[in-house]
Amino acid sequence: MSITHLLQRYELLVAKADQAFQKMKKEFPECIKCKPRCSDCCHALFGLFLIEAVYLKRHFDKLGRKERRAALFRGNKADKELKKLEKRLQINGKTPEMGTESLARERIRCPLLDDHQVCTLYFHRPITCRVYGIPTAIQGKARVCGKAGFKSGKTYPIFDLDRVYQELFLLSGELLKEAGRRDPERASLLISVSKAIETPLEDIIHGSFEQPDIVD
Repeated sequence: MSITHLLQRYELLVAKADQAFQKMKKEFPECIKCKPRCSDCCHALFGLFLIEAVYLKRHFDKLGRKERRAALFRGNKADKELKKLEKRLQINGKTPEMGTESLARERIRCPLLDDHQVCTLYFHRPITCRVYGIPTAIQGKARVCGKAGFKSGKTYPIFDLDRVYQELFLLSGELLKEAGRRDPERASLLISVSKAIETPLEDIIHGSFEQPDIVD
């Protein structure tokens, strides 16, 4: 099964996200606080669509054995923290859905962040990571990194992440069709970075894995 054409379309979305970030950086340089070893976005909770997870997994498997083992160890720790968070939210009577305000305040280290505060897959990082430092629209609400210099009351261009998520959903649906799955609702499934790097590629492509409800 060849999914190269789907990954190429995904990379076009990545390029658009990078262009949007660079445009904002050029127009509002004083507001963009992103710099090497700033890892605020590396502790934010979010899920990957299947097409993103496949892309990430493909490049993760190309890393050296030592880097992979270290990331998998961190991923195991992140999964345990996710499960604890899920239980805590359920006990407090909250529905653990990715992207809600309660989760936006939670912090769990991404397993790809090494001990030198560097992303081991920086050039292949998800779109959410690429636009974290600029104003974005998620579920119809404007959001921005807490370290950024964008001021309340002023108007800035907003990167529409909702539209990107819709594109990722459609690509994930096509991926499932290529894999012979006939349950399109699986295209909305989200997978954590930790689960993506530990799951066999074929299982991700088929949407066959278990995951805490918090990222489903």
